[in-house]
Amino acid sequence: MSVNSPDPARRLDVVLVKAGRTKIRYAAELLSDDGIRLAVRAPWAGDGVRDFGFVRFERGDVFTEYYWRDRWYAVKEVRDGAGRLKGWYCDVTRPATLSGTELVVEDLDLDLWVSADGSDVRRLDEDEFEESGLAVSDPAAATAAVAALDELEGLARAGGFAALLR
Repeated sequence: MSVNSPDPARRLDVVLVKAGRTKIRYAAELLSDDGIRLAVRAPWAGDGVRDFGFVRFERGDVFTEYYWRDRWYAVKEVRDGAGRLKGWYCDVTRPATLSGTELVVEDLDLDLWVSADGSDVRRLDEDEFEESGLAVSDPAAATAAVAALDELEGLARAGGFAALLR
């Protein structure tokens, strides 16, 4: 399916699931869906400001999010309200599924942050991943998750996500 027609924008609910429970649900505009990769745009859906120390997500920020049906991650381009690029927040997830108007993604704890200029590439939440017990409960998924984080970090350090997000 392609969303490159003059039809009105299609709205989806992005549903982020973690450990079998809905972590967050938010409305997004579907930008494209080529059958493998989906792109959506949504305003910051969190309550208030989320300050990580190296970046702040806050009201007015806009996320252009890329999800794959065949990859174990999502890449989210983050811009402030004026359109300035803050960077990319990447979630390691199971491949995304689209069911009706719900884009469902299972968060596997591992994350990667890449600053706008690419100078700050940091792996996040590896301790949470270890504590999740996924390596014991689903070793194949745990292996795929670690490989996905390694792939994302490699792309970021090799010049960014331009080719991936084209």
